[in-house]
Amino acid sequence: MKHIDGSTEQYRRSQNAAQQRLNAFGSPHSSTTLHVEGALHLARPAFLPPDEEGYARLRHLDTSLRMIEAAFPQVSTDIEVCRLTCTMLEGAWRSRALTPPREEEQTSVCACPLCRRLPTPPARTLDDYRWRQSAGRPLTVKTWPNRRELDSVLTGGWSWTRQMNDLERDLGHRHRFEDDILVFHEYKRVIDTIDTTRLTQHVEGRLAENFSTNSARALVSGLFAAHKRSVDEYWLQQHDAGSVVLPQTNPLNQSTYSALQMLDCLFWHVAPDTELWQEENLASLLLCRVIDDMADVRADALTGEISNFWLADMPAHTKALYAACAIALVKYGCMPEAHSPMWNTWLMTTTVVWMGLTGRHALWFDGITQGLPPAEECPLCDLQPNPCTGILTHGTTLTIAPRPTAPALSTRAVELSARCRAQYPRTWPLFDAELHAFEALHGPWYGNTDSTWEILRRTYIAAVEASSAAPSTDRARHVQQDAGVVGSERFHTLHDPQTGREDTALLAYMFGCAHPHFLWNATGHRPTGVAGDWLDG
Repeated sequence: MKHIDGSTEQYRRSQNAAQQRLNAFGSPHSSTTLHVEGALHLARPAFLPPDEEGYARLRHLDTSLRMIEAAFPQVSTDIEVCRLTCTMLEGAWRSRALTPPREEEQTSVCACPLCRRLPTPPARTLDDYRWRQSAGRPLTVKTWPNRRELDSVLTGGWSWTRQMNDLERDLGHRHRFEDDILVFHEYKRVIDTIDTTRLTQHVEGRLAENFSTNSARALVSGLFAAHKRSVDEYWLQQHDAGSVVLPQTNPLNQSTYSALQMLDCLFWHVAPDTELWQEENLASLLLCRVIDDMADVRADALTGEISNFWLADMPAHTKALYAACAIALVKYGCMPEAHSPMWNTWLMTTTVVWMGLTGRHALWFDGITQGLPPAEECPLCDLQPNPCTGILTHGTTLTIAPRPTAPALSTRAVELSARCRAQYPRTWPLFDAELHAFEALHGPWYGNTDSTWEILRRTYIAAVEASSAAPSTDRARHVQQDAGVVGSERFHTLHDPQTGREDTALLAYMFGCAHPHFLWNATGHRPTGVAGDWLDG
């Protein structure tokens, strides 16, 4: 808490300008508000101290961190945070393994507008998990063609996000290879020829030479990732050997989950020093991880990753609030005013699109419900855009009010609508209505009509069509797999400096918050007796 900087005046001005533009579409109607408490002010649970092996891992980590801090005192806060997070992980894992899980409190059914619309989670089978591959689908058009190790959806999405940010305010991060050492730690299975130990030693040896502060910060990130992976694997091995039995719950409550996920994402998406601990930046980091958790819950139920909050000791209402915050922030990220005050503002929008275009998102699989929920008086459709700035500190308030819609579509949006009307007349009224709602948020759309239509036709529209048809898991799986195919075919178009941002904003809206809310339908989790291998664990 002592490192977090409050909201800036520039950010508040941009927020007010966005709201005034929306208000111009009509007089404000009656609204409902839902308050989300600031997570870091809430009480934290007491975790068991690490065991002997845990202390040994922490001592090994501390040796490397001290060496970095001696050479680069300007990253001392990052190092303090790394120690805090890794200690918390050790304690949380041990508490999960050795403390009997608390009996779930039988709370009365929540009558808030969000909880009334929570989806029924589908039953799981092993086939549900075959989509999750570490290497992902290779991108046919490489982001950095000369680097073989970046020819994957994982690192392609990574550099894409940095490029989107740098187009606004170029910090020189777009092609800085040395800042990507953390990729090799977290995604070491992408290319099995990389010797991460040798690479780490090589970089540590260069600390005193021409190493940048960002590279030192990236090395801290890499050490964090390596530690997180080692503690995950240690307790999963203990479980596999029968020494402990890990429940499908974990002891993280709202405050500890939020701190862990915000810090986890902080290590991967480093903002400029002036914004690193800015409240707005940290809120976007937390909610970016929330979206990831909503999607990965099926796999994490098996691999046991402790940071997933759908398995955490949190009431369903809190999870629904966090999911709604993620949707409200996706909407806010579609607005042009969102992107000038802060460097790392494209993180949420690119995350949603990247997951949708790699087949890694539950978006198309779990999201295909049979029969569409009504759009009339829908609280999710009517969630107002919100940067959710205070979600970690003083809290944030979500507003549900009738959403504004643009009175007429721009020329290129009209083209998209016309193609839908000609090819998918049953889906067209919904698609056209969502285009009007999007342009109210975004303003006139100037994207690439051909490539955007091809992507939407095979993702969003295909999923809506599948929702309206008879139940079929095969059809759901086809949409999901084809999303990965069209992603590998069309991902390069999102790098276009003229239209890439326009296309990304529209895809993020359709994937993340357009009716019928496929993202919201990824919130369900139901523990089952499914058994399997470790997958990515």
